[in-house]
Amino acid sequence: MHWYEKLNQYFPIEEMKSRDHMETLLEERSDIYCKEESENYVLIYVELEDFIFIDYLLVLKKARGQNIGHKLIEKIKNKNKPIILEVEPINYKDSDTKKRLHFYKREGFEHANSIGYQRKSKATNEVNEMEILYWAPNNEPEEMIYEAMKKTYNMIHTYKDKKFYGESYEPVEETLSFTEKSNNKDLLDNI
Repeated sequence: MHWYEKLNQYFPIEEMKSRDHMETLLEERSDIYCKEESENYVLIYVELEDFIFIDYLLVLKKARGQNIGHKLIEKIKNKNKPIILEVEPINYKDSDTKKRLHFYKREGFEHANSIGYQRKSKATNEVNEMEILYWAPNNEPEEMIYEAMKKTYNMIHTYKDKKFYGESYEPVEETLSFTEKSNNKDLLDNI
């Protein structure tokens, strides 16, 4: 099965980029947009000088419990840069959301609860709320994570978006927000 189909079968439609969008990024931005895959996993990430953004990480069900996800995260951690990713809030109807959060907590990720992230899906036309998790090897502050997310949004999420979706995504200022003293609950506290 093609790597995109594996991702498309697992991730909610509102979280998926189109196949054309991803293949164009892999071709035109191969300097920063990377894909690793095997029969057991698909990993797509952005690597810039000062951080890494994991766009998609999927370990197929048949291969779970074999430390594949841990090994992939460790490989990225060895680059000694902050690692950032987006996750959906816990959905109690989908047991995988809690398992994913538990996995990232076990891997040392923290919830960036000062960062708000809402993006309108081009597939469903609904606003999606996502949470930001990060791993900071040198205790990088959430302000740095926020700036990295803005860069990722502008360079990757909205790359040629009008061409692929017929319209542009909202500007980054309407999608990401930063609250210095946030009262938001830490997503990973009760995991």
